Amino acid sequence: MSPSTDPHGDAVDGGHDDGGHDDGGHDDGGHGDHADMFRRQFWRSLWLAVPILVTSRTVWGWFGVELPDAVFIDAVGPVLGTVLYLDGGRVFLTQGWQELRNRTPGMMALIAMAITVAFTASWASQLGWLELDEFWWELAGLIVIMLLGHWQEMRAIGQARSALDSLAALIPDTAELVDGDDTREVAVADLSRGDVVVVRPGSSVPADGVIAAGAAEFDESMLTGESTPVDHDTGDDVVAGSVALGSSVRVEVTATGGDTALAGIQRMVEEAQSSTSRTQVLADRAAAGLFWYATAAAVVTAVVWVALGNPGQAVARTVTVLVIACPHALGLAIPLVVSLATSMAARRGILVRDRMALEGMRQVDTVVFDKTGTLTEGAHRVTDMATRDGAERDDVLGLAAAAESDSEHPLARAIVAWAADQGVEVPQPSDFRSEAGKGVAATVDGRDVVVGGPAMLADLGLENDVADGVADAVAEWVGRGAAVLHVVVDGHVVAALALEDAVRDVSGAAVDELHDAGVRVVMATGDASQVADRVAGELGIDDVHAQVQPGDKHDLVAALHDDGAVVAMVGDGVNDAPALAAADVGIAIGAGTDVAAASAQIVLASDDPRNVAVVRRLSAATYQKMRQNLVWAAGYNVVAVPLAAGVLAPIGFVLPPAVGAILMSLSTIIVAANAQLLRRADIDGPHAERESRDDRASGPDDVREDRGDRVRA
Repeated sequence: MSPSTDPHGDAVDGGHDDGGHDDGGHDDGGHGDHADMFRRQFWRSLWLAVPILVTSRTVWGWFGVELPDAVFIDAVGPVLGTVLYLDGGRVFLTQGWQELRNRTPGMMALIAMAITVAFTASWASQLGWLELDEFWWELAGLIVIMLLGHWQEMRAIGQARSALDSLAALIPDTAELVDGDDTREVAVADLSRGDVVVVRPGSSVPADGVIAAGAAEFDESMLTGESTPVDHDTGDDVVAGSVALGSSVRVEVTATGGDTALAGIQRMVEEAQSSTSRTQVLADRAAAGLFWYATAAAVVTAVVWVALGNPGQAVARTVTVLVIACPHALGLAIPLVVSLATSMAARRGILVRDRMALEGMRQVDTVVFDKTGTLTEGAHRVTDMATRDGAERDDVLGLAAAAESDSEHPLARAIVAWAADQGVEVPQPSDFRSEAGKGVAATVDGRDVVVGGPAMLADLGLENDVADGVADAVAEWVGRGAAVLHVVVDGHVVAALALEDAVRDVSGAAVDELHDAGVRVVMATGDASQVADRVAGELGIDDVHAQVQPGDKHDLVAALHDDGAVVAMVGDGVNDAPALAAADVGIAIGAGTDVAAASAQIVLASDDPRNVAVVRRLSAATYQKMRQNLVWAAGYNVVAVPLAAGVLAPIGFVLPPAVGAILMSLSTIIVAANAQLLRRADIDGPHAERESRDDRASGPDDVREDRGDRVRA
């Protein structure tokens, strides 16, 4: 027995919880690489664009200013404009060509067409081939604005973390292989079925297997989400990635590599992620429509003016149409809103890894919650205590806490913490002893104190020594799935303690807010049904699935999809990863594992489940603002293009390119200003008002501490 741990596995009655865009037109690679590339291109292009704009005779002409004749001034546009077209415009040209080859023209094709027309027309004007004003200013402005938009877009999406790498990191690189009477270190990849390995305290199991010798508790929280270590004895199965506690064991390998349970979870995550819909974003669809609209308008313009016998106007009007169709506002309509939305979310402890998920969250009608660590705190605490008649409650609690004070077991820490909360004096113990899966013993103030579960009572032959009042309380606790520990003093059972994974104080409000929005709330847990039913009843959850294995959560999401539901999955464990990846929106609680966060599109840096409703409200507000911007950006082109084509020429009105450029700039300004209005959206909901009142009622230090607890990165 080791004083470093205090297994109480037999005391826990019940199961263990939670047993288990590709953006078109972007280069391959991570979004973080995209963001860096667009950032560098933006700043390089901006340095080239400024001199072009400053020396543009067309731009100065809008203000009635005529620049002096100078070779240097006239050379800036062609020289720097050509460099800018080939350097800053390269990504749009290559990806636009790719879109055209794939017959899926979108934003990149539209931008490529616009900058190519501006570049060609400017050189034609420069060489005197066309009687047109130069468009170097338009080329520079379009490339810089588009690079800024794509930089913001890629930065908002962020660098996707690899769920599969996080899963693989749970497996150690080496194992201690038993070789006769000795052991030797080998690579995990070299293990075979039938090999026996030693797993020491604090080490991870390198492969699925069966305990050949020894007994120990195992921390399986990374795999199951269950907060309480699980007791395993000789003959029990153990899974790769779980961590031995307290004792060394020998494990006979039964599965390695791709055959392990962890590898199975990896495959489900990979399959779910690869099957995720690659629906185009709104801006891409709008850009595709605008591409064909501008192209058709240009063709019609050229044909009509040639038919009217004015080929010079045909060229001028066609070029004007294509230049005015440049998607300045459209290119910023979505990225600006997304950047603002992700910034607003981050300030609330909500990290958006995939903007498609943020857009789609508004349509979610079913939210599936994991239990442990999501709706509950993920750690046991004492919820009740029953004592034999004549036993002094504080005295007994002090003795129990003293006996547990040298143990590192979660249940032991819960008892010690509760005694401190109750203001009970805890004596100094001596002769501490622990036994895996049973309990602890110590001498406290000359009294023999034992604390443990049912197995400990059986070993001591004290099953019938439990007083009726205590027994009745224990029966009630067991019925609702609580862990029960008995306190034995000098050979007599004097008390029992109930320990439960406490429901978060804010979980009820989280469920209520989702219900108010018309969202169905489902809970999936690996815990026993009585534990699940207790939590569900307390929170008013609509549907409960208990004793589910890791793959079952994935299957549950699939079944909900088959029923036509739009599903968000909220979880914090490795076992949740397949379901997080399979859901329409995967939301990881920040206290969870790296792999859960990597499998999710949205990560709650705080543990507050109310933020799920906040994400949904932010999604709705963001989508509304996107639609408004797209309507304005596209609407400008719908109106300006026909005017540029000369549709009103019969009545003497032809839209000059300069006026079109001013309208285009105004459209961009309006889109940017409208995006800023997103900041005024009410996304925090009713709990923000309650917290504000609570903050005012608390002292300044309390407020700071509370806010720090709510937003933890």
